[in-house]
Amino acid sequence: MQHVSPTWRSQMDFGKAFSFVFEDKDWLKKLAIAGIIVLIPIVNLAVLGWMLEIGRRVAGGEAEVLPDWDDFGTYFVRGLKGLVVALVYALPLIILEACSLTLSMMGQNSNNLSTAATLVNLLIGCVVFIYSIFMGFVMPAALMRFTMAADSISEGLAFGKAISMVKDNLGAYVIVFLGGLVAGLVAPLGLIACLIGIIITYPYAAAVEGHLYGQAYAEATGGIVTANSTPPAPSAPADWNG
Repeated sequence: MQHVSPTWRSQMDFGKAFSFVFEDKDWLKKLAIAGIIVLIPIVNLAVLGWMLEIGRRVAGGEAEVLPDWDDFGTYFVRGLKGLVVALVYALPLIILEACSLTLSMMGQNSNNLSTAATLVNLLIGCVVFIYSIFMGFVMPAALMRFTMAADSISEGLAFGKAISMVKDNLGAYVIVFLGGLVAGLVAPLGLIACLIGIIITYPYAAAVEGHLYGQAYAEATGGIVTANSTPPAPSAPADWNG
């Protein structure tokens, strides 16, 4: 099997991910609907599905990238299944955090245990930090593999394939990682406007990430797909047959 060397070169358009939203004439309505949905527990999983739909459209070279909300059910199921994929990847973090909490509680009953617990928790914290960065790179690839395979959970959980995709396209996924950090700073800015602004800023940040996910996937699987390219066949309706 021929080894593919990692590449730091990327044709991704970082600025486009932040500007494409405003090219849609109904952008304010679409973001506002997403912003209202995101405030509703459980139902807000549809926003994750909506974000991944943006990625799917970008990767497929579709002309209208910002989705309307006329396919809410598909977005919700995709978001729910995407959460399953994300939780599996996050399982090591959950276990480590549980161990850290347990050690902290045990350390309260003994000075000796408290010292040991502090040292172990410091080590756990370092591992959590490193694994969180790892997830920041691999999760976008895993979620897009899931989405582009007609919402197949098993494809999203193909760890080796997701890791290889990132490793062979480091430049693209560094851009996705940095873009995610910037989007993460944008999302809470709406709090300044007494929670009203977050109805726009949170879904805007999600849209930015979705666009970056799609660009990276397109590049990793054969180059940036343009609106004039022939898109892949539409995804089949979401179901639970992972």
